[in-house]
Amino acid sequence: PLTAEQAQKLLEAARGHYMEAFFFLALATGMRCGELMALKWQDIDLTTNTLHVRRTLSRIPSTLSVKKDRGFEETEPKTMQSRRSVVIAPFAVEALKRHRVRQLEVKLSAGPLWQEHDYVFCTCVGTHLHPSKDILDQLKKLLKKAGLPDLRFQDLRFSVAALLFHAGVHPRVVQEILGYSQTGATTAMHTPVPSHMQREAMDRLNNII
Repeated sequence: PLTAEQAQKLLEAARGHYMEAFFFLALATGMRCGELMALKWQDIDLTTNTLHVRRTLSRIPSTLSVKKDRGFEETEPKTMQSRRSVVIAPFAVEALKRHRVRQLEVKLSAGPLWQEHDYVFCTCVGTHLHPSKDILDQLKKLLKKAGLPDLRFQDLRFSVAALLFHAGVHPRVVQEILGYSQTGATTAMHTPVPSHMQREAMDRLNNII
């Protein structure tokens, strides 16, 4: 996982990039790639700085008779824990606000070609992003620009967990933020984490980065 200093370098490299808000949000929430791809503006409340993970974008499995790529579809999160509310760290909130303005400009430029799906992160005509060419390829370029080691996308998720642990955030809070499945379930483990604990955790992450 990235250290705090490395995370800072990655965010600095991403500043001004058209995928800036995507990577800012990835390092602010630890969301999975499919969850970010399926995120819609209706899922975000910028007055309370929270978002709701309600769906993910998954690859449509190929059949025995059809081996070619069949594209992607919106699906429900796989587990109850994956369907969650997350407080957004302040540094990502500002990036999201800038992104929304730019997206509206792109939408106007696209005119009748625009396909409205309400995606927060999308192509220049409103359709969903591709995890390889639109996300992973851009991540690799930004890592190289920042002089950082090569990473997989899920390593950003691990980095958020590591940074939160380093900041002294309780494992139960980290578990809820990242939507990890619970093991050794007890009544206490199923008790929702109060929102103020998430806010405190995200304030700590914000201060570190």
